[in-house]
Amino acid sequence: MNNSILKDKKHIHFIGIGGSGMFPIAQILHDKGFYLTGSDNNPSSIVDMERALGIPVTIGQKAQNIAGADLIVYTAAILPDNPELVAAKESGIPMMERAEILGIINNSFENAICVSGTHGKTTTSSMLTQILLHAGKDPSAVIGGKLKSIGAYGRVGKSDCMVTEACEFQDHFLRLKPAYAVILNIDSDHMEYFKTMQNLKHSFEKFASTTTKALIVNGDDINSMEVAARLDQKKITFGRSESCDYRVTNGHIGTGIHQSFTLLYKGTVLGNIELLVPGEHNQVNAAAAIAAAMELGVSFDDCKSGLLEFTGSGRRFEVLAQINGITIADDYAHHPAEIAATLKAAKELNFKRVWAVHQPFTYSRTKRLLSDFADALQIADCVTLTEIMGSREKNDDYNIYSADLAALIPGCKWFATFDEVADEVADGAQPGDLIITLGCGDVYKVANKIIDHLK
Repeated sequence: MNNSILKDKKHIHFIGIGGSGMFPIAQILHDKGFYLTGSDNNPSSIVDMERALGIPVTIGQKAQNIAGADLIVYTAAILPDNPELVAAKESGIPMMERAEILGIINNSFENAICVSGTHGKTTTSSMLTQILLHAGKDPSAVIGGKLKSIGAYGRVGKSDCMVTEACEFQDHFLRLKPAYAVILNIDSDHMEYFKTMQNLKHSFEKFASTTTKALIVNGDDINSMEVAARLDQKKITFGRSESCDYRVTNGHIGTGIHQSFTLLYKGTVLGNIELLVPGEHNQVNAAAAIAAAMELGVSFDDCKSGLLEFTGSGRRFEVLAQINGITIADDYAHHPAEIAATLKAAKELNFKRVWAVHQPFTYSRTKRLLSDFADALQIADCVTLTEIMGSREKNDDYNIYSADLAALIPGCKWFATFDEVADEVADGAQPGDLIITLGCGDVYKVANKIIDHLK
């Protein structure tokens, strides 16, 4: 890693080091020999893992925590009045947002595979990492969710391969220069930043235009193909259409979460793939991962075997408990298309009833996609909402409430507190039911409260 920005740095301090996106970056820089320190507001399993590596982590964020650092790394989630961020700006110490340091790391790998798309990034990145691990490629990885087989959000490998989840949020993925760029789909999201679909597609085009080896694109997604058509890179397509290079066909939903499909390459049958994660959308995610892996020289048999070792990512239809015949699961879905895909997968699994417990995330997204959220959530048999998690936004600008969404969904209830939501759902659920919490905020805490109630 010879980037000029890092070459004279010895001590790097991370503000918010306990975040899932920070941990794999810290792992890689620690392995490269940098001295790291960090701080976070709360103890967590991630902080425990970082401390186990020998990284000093302070709980509580104070100006003095940055002492001795010659580079400060922070995330977009850190508020402007954070005492460490304020002290860093006043000190003149060089600062980097997480996306920038990730770009420096990613761009130092000869075979950087960057997985982009509005939906499916974490699952596809996890599938690809699992395949490469099985095939002995020893990849480094930075993933948006916890890969169960390694118990972490990324890893440090010794090869020239790196799998990077490439997020379009505020154009963060434009820091990355992929050898292989995967585009899973392009859908309306983060519009408070992009404003128009054309702007969003233009950003994906800029991201993909830096690809040096191959663009791997969803041949069924109109927006993705429109972007790809404007680029000169080698293109490989995946999807269900006959025109796709890697074609998914003969999908079959088995018992439990088991499913299978046949994969063709340019009309020739490669073989049958079995998956241990639910949802027809994951058949297409698997095809994308296989396409990328085979471009890297992995055999189809290793792809097939690697996927059999993949049992999901954290917060992606993650089954948390089964109590008194009631199954409790949690999923990161926070966009109508993701919620619909997750709930359709849930309905395929032969539960008596599916309970959707959703925490809307950001006022702007909730207001803009209100009817789409209502349509998606009605796939479930019973729907309960928490209050909207505003995150970085203030509701003064939008005047939108969970009650507005609940009014569009027959039988839907909403509550102001997590305890009320958990009590309502736990009291109403019966043996044979599935309860699934949905959202990218802290709605998983409701799942834990439901489990405690049922116990």
